[in-house]
Amino acid sequence: MDLLNIEHNEIKIFLSIFIRVGVILFIMPFFNSRVIPVLVKAGLAIILALILYPVSGPYTGVYPETTLGIINLIIGEFIIGMILGLLVNFFFEGIRIMGQLAGLEIGFSIANVLDPQSGFQTSVLSNMAYLTAIVLFLILNGHHIILNAIRESFAIIQPGSASLSKQVFQEVLRRSGEMFVISIQIGAPVISAILFIQLAFGLITRLIPQMNVMVVAFPVQIATGLVFFGISLWVMLRFIEKYIGNMDKQLINMMYWIRG
Repeated sequence: MDLLNIEHNEIKIFLSIFIRVGVILFIMPFFNSRVIPVLVKAGLAIILALILYPVSGPYTGVYPETTLGIINLIIGEFIIGMILGLLVNFFFEGIRIMGQLAGLEIGFSIANVLDPQSGFQTSVLSNMAYLTAIVLFLILNGHHIILNAIRESFAIIQPGSASLSKQVFQEVLRRSGEMFVISIQIGAPVISAILFIQLAFGLITRLIPQMNVMVVAFPVQIATGLVFFGISLWVMLRFIEKYIGNMDKQLINMMYWIRG
């Protein structure tokens, strides 16, 4: 695209690419944070759209000329971007829930902090698990798969050709349900350890009522919980490796279902 001699049709093609890229970027983990200014997100979306234009422009098809066709195209691009972005976001939200459960079991829920990314109060361990997952995702080149999936999306789903079938809704609901399954599977070590510790101290309280178990229980629970939370982070690494290995296939399959 020659910036000094831009044709009207090229602007239309660029806008269709920009809408899809922008929606995906605004929903993606980390970039959906309130800490990042909207102008920064918009600027990054423009840069990505410019980069993807040479390889995605030929697949954008014929741009509609009617107002109704343009509205349908914009709505379709929003839907495509939201679905693809949510598929990635579900996994990281499951990790955030795992950290929230771990903090609740260990006793860190009292020390909740205001999360600047979401704007809500959350556990310290939840933030730690979420940020660690983001770092591991970038180290394992998960962002490369996302960029490649965005490029492939224009070859599979031309702008204005989105079709929402029953299978798409079922897949999105299934992925949202897996978010809670992932949180339990990753947090199983710390949740199980705290459960056994509470059971043990409960038996001690019944056997020796005179003993002030609470004085000993809290330090032991916190120390053991932090140790097993580290084990949960190691389990999380294995889950992220497996997730990245299957992410490309999952996104491509969803694109074909959206195309109908």
